[in-house]
Amino acid sequence: MTGAGTQRGSDDGTAEDDVGDVGALPRGAAGLLDRFAEHLAVERGRSPHTVRAYTGDVRRLLVHAAGRGCGDVDDLDLAHLRAWLAGDGGRPSARATTARRAASARAFTSWLARTGRVGVDVGARLRSPGRGGSLPGVLTGSTVTAVLARAQEAAAGGDPVALRDHAALELLYATGVRVGELVGLDVGDVDRTRWTVRVMGKGSRERVVPFGAPADAAVGRWLAGGRPALARGTTGSALLLGVRGGRWDQRSAREVVARTGRKVVSRAVTPHTLRHSAATHLLDGGADLRSVQELLGHASLATTQLYTHVSVDRLRAGYHQAHPRA
Repeated sequence: MTGAGTQRGSDDGTAEDDVGDVGALPRGAAGLLDRFAEHLAVERGRSPHTVRAYTGDVRRLLVHAAGRGCGDVDDLDLAHLRAWLAGDGGRPSARATTARRAASARAFTSWLARTGRVGVDVGARLRSPGRGGSLPGVLTGSTVTAVLARAQEAAAGGDPVALRDHAALELLYATGVRVGELVGLDVGDVDRTRWTVRVMGKGSRERVVPFGAPADAAVGRWLAGGRPALARGTTGSALLLGVRGGRWDQRSAREVVARTGRKVVSRAVTPHTLRHSAATHLLDGGADLRSVQELLGHASLATTQLYTHVSVDRLRAGYHQAHPRA
């Protein structure tokens, strides 16, 4: 079953959820979930993580509805969706998670109606709270420099794993890529002549992102001395490798970022922290919003505009500190 198992937090900050197969589903729902997962993966080009997240959400929705008398998906109505989204006795949810669950439900009911499995899209009027106005965590430029310096110091001895970790951290900050995009890179995606990397983002959207000299140097040391030491006959084309020679995984990458960050600051540092920091530093340095949107791979400019709040706050703080008429 595609939606079963454990869903881990994504790099867009959504909370982790346990996707246990608890409770009965309405008649025929298990098969529908499998076909819905195929629709997400094949027709909409969603990532494996998004497929797991959406199908896990929909499974919980259907179990919830079945417990309240919904014997078939034809019986699913807006009240069921709203009650499930509100919790209705379940565990409380963060706003970001609630928004994702609403998106999952709307995608499912839209698919049901579009494919003729139900007569009406009952989720079309479903609304959920936005993600709120919380600003992304951002490190100062000097703090990022200190974190990267720690990774560089660890790699100075030529240990293959340390070389990989340093290259990964440099790329995360230099390009602002998501952690899933980072571990999905192949060697051929990196153009060290032009200092660019080809990234496959959400929705299978491809973009080319530039990086600077420090990232190029770190990647060069990894390719010359680190990757050959970890590569195996079955390694393939992955840029970043685990200790067994396979493609590096997201969980290990997150752990490396967190571990390195703890050596410098007390707050949590994640790959997304580096992404937020890169975007904010670009805007603070004068980059225009549209360029940052392209670099980050945001489908909507509204998503990128969140970072302007961080920069305006810093501008306001500097104004109040230094302006004689503040």
